[in-house]
Amino acid sequence: MFRWILIVVLSLGIIGTGVWGYQEHQEKNAVLIQAENTYQRAFHELTYRIDVLNDKIGSALAMNSKQRISPQLVEIWRVTSEALSDVGQLPLGLLPFNKTEEFLANIGEFTYRTAVRDLEKEPLSDKETKTLENLYKQSGEIKDELRKVQHTALENDLRWMDVQLALANEGEQIDNTIIDGFKTVEKKAEGFAEGIGQASISNQTVREHHFKNLKGKPLKEDEALAKAKKILSIDNKEKIRITKSGKGADVPVYSISYRNNKKSAYMDLSQKGGHPMTFLIDRPVNTKKISLNSGMKKAEVFLKKNDFNNMIVFQSAQYNNIGAYSFLYSKDGVRYYSDAVEVKVALDNGEILGLTAIDYFMNHNEREKPKPKISNEEAKEKVNPNVDIQEEYLAVIDNDLGEEVLTYEFLGTMGNETYRIFINAEDGREENVEKLTGSEINYARG
Repeated sequence: MFRWILIVVLSLGIIGTGVWGYQEHQEKNAVLIQAENTYQRAFHELTYRIDVLNDKIGSALAMNSKQRISPQLVEIWRVTSEALSDVGQLPLGLLPFNKTEEFLANIGEFTYRTAVRDLEKEPLSDKETKTLENLYKQSGEIKDELRKVQHTALENDLRWMDVQLALANEGEQIDNTIIDGFKTVEKKAEGFAEGIGQASISNQTVREHHFKNLKGKPLKEDEALAKAKKILSIDNKEKIRITKSGKGADVPVYSISYRNNKKSAYMDLSQKGGHPMTFLIDRPVNTKKISLNSGMKKAEVFLKKNDFNNMIVFQSAQYNNIGAYSFLYSKDGVRYYSDAVEVKVALDNGEILGLTAIDYFMNHNEREKPKPKISNEEAKEKVNPNVDIQEEYLAVIDNDLGEEVLTYEFLGTMGNETYRIFINAEDGREENVEKLTGSEINYARG
């Protein structure tokens, strides 16, 4: 009898140890996953911010208005600070990265010091302009190197936890693609540090706006599922998850997600009216079979089918056999940048892979046609004379205070770069200058 009691006690002990070990393993995995997600977010945000930094420096060079240069320099300083914060969140403590941090810090110091003085009384000197030109070139080179690392990491599904382990094993030979890439970035920055004495207008919507265009009746959960399946072309047999947004959300939505062995998808559908706010389909995209222009036509059909009317494409790009298109609402010959929609299309078969329409639903409403107070020719005189104007439009954008203002929009070139310049149609003030990104570079090494 005692023997059986002992066996039971030992068995319970072994089971308990196993459960404890399993729980410890699960907790350890949860910590590792959280750390990996943090590193991934910091790296991709750093890469994005260096892109933005390069564009904003380029835009500052094209500006002709002292009133606009000061806030642009402050913006460069802000983005630089955020980039430095991202660097600090990466597992690079054991890898010397001080030259890149020094380079970013020097950009921040230069732009802040220049922005806070009165540029009307003390404009940029030739030396300072030259410094900006150097910063533009240098940040572009660092941007390209980071994008190469990003491309390799995504293509090979590399993990940042492996970087941390490689850095921790000091006695072993370090052979890690991400580490090698950052060493190249650091080498680039080392040559720049001694030489140092604006987000896209379509993404500039101020979030204090209200969702004015959510029409229709509230949807029940089964109705939302049926609509999501139709938009995402999901088979009725697929297992789909649907949840309601919590209290305090900007707009109540149903969040729908599913995954199979071929692809996964995520969508936010407004509870009122069942409007697609945003969705993303993730799947391998095969060899390109349709053109970027054909992909645009697919995007236009999709938008009309889902009640996005009077939309015009104003920007398109291609990467990894995917077409990315930005659309604006247009009425009476006026383009409304607040009412922007982005669509992604697979160029292997024309499938719609993504939609971002939050800005559109946040801002869209019926407006009276605004009337300019200055002429087109008067507005042109406010543009930097070195810019060769190619196209011109009337456009409504959000200014720095979040107010909609009517502008003359000029698309032009200076040197090898293309710029979009907005001149206030009421007082001739330079509202914004945006440097346009060229064709997507292939960042694969080889």
